[in-house]
Parts: sequence; C-alpha cells; structure tokens
Amino acid sequence: MVRRLAPVLTIAASLTVALVAAPAAGADPGEAGASTVMYGATARFQQHALAVKAGYVPDKYCVVNRAGPGALGYPHFNHSYDNSLDPAKPAALFYEDDGRGGKRLVGVQWLVYDRDQNTATDDDRPTLFGTPFTGPHRGNFPGQPVHYALHRWLWKKNPLGEFETYNPTVRCLPGTTRPK
Repeated sequence: MVRRLAPVLTIAASLTVALVAAPAAGADPGEAGASTVMYGATARFQQHALAVKAGYVPDKYCVVNRAGPGALGYPHFNHSYDNSLDPAKPAALFYEDDGRGGKRLVGVQWLVYDRDQNTATDDDRPTLFGTPFTGPHRGNFPGQPVHYALHRWLWKKNPLGEFETYNPTVRCLPGTTRPK
C-alpha cells in the first residue's frame, strides 16, 4: 500500500509546490495564468518515467556549460512540441541526478524554429511569459533547424535568474557528459 501511495503523494506535493510557486496577486494576469498552467502541466514529470511515457526522449549525456560553471542537466526532448508557445507544452525537460540513481526535474525549454533560417535576422523572435527567447541559434545536432530557445528553471532555483540558459547549481557527474 505504501509503495502505491508514493507516486500519488509525489504528484500531490508537486502540485502544491506549483500552486505556491505561481506568481502572487498583482502580477500580470496573463503571466500568472501561464505560469500556473506550466507548473501544473509539468508537475507530473517529477516522476521521470511519466515524462518518458509522455514522449520525452532522454539524451544519455548531461549537458555542461563549457563556457563557465553549471549545466543544463540531462535534456529530454519531445519534438512534437517544437514550435509550441503553449506554457503546458515545453519541447524539452531538464533533469539532474538525484544522488540515489534517479533523475530530478529541474527545468524546461521551449524551442521555436527561425522562419527564414538566417542567424543574422531576428524579426520573428518569439516571447513567452513576457520574456524574449534567445537566438537565433544554429542547430545543436545535424538536421536541427536554426531556432530560438527559452529556458525556465521552475523546479530548481537558478541564482542567475529563472530564464538563464545554464544553472550554476546543476552539476554533471563525472563521465556523464558528451565526449569532445
């Protein structure tokens, strides 16, 4: 019985955190609603298996910030959500090692393709939560289009800001990063 209650309690606790973490009264109503939707939609992915079942494909490597401290963690992409500006449908989830052999959800990312595929222009830069996406960026792997990205650290505080690309408090374990 206790074993079956654990997932239910985890989800209930995540939803409680989502409601507490949602913007306070007085915030932009559109932002508050979008943030509440985002937290509610991703809370279930605190359970790694549910993210995989929902179509988020794990990368086997942890992505480290090669220019400084911190990392993204382990990206899990659901490319059916590429080009989504829906707060409930991020294209990527980011996990870190939880210290017990599992994964802990720390952040999310939205990814939108650049209309003209030209990194020198940005007249189609999207925004979400009142925040402009970064980019345009070249593809990170063969075949990925030029794109814009927006990261949000909603399940682990980022001391640099909730929309920064890398989080200095996320670490990659030795031997888990992509070989150079």
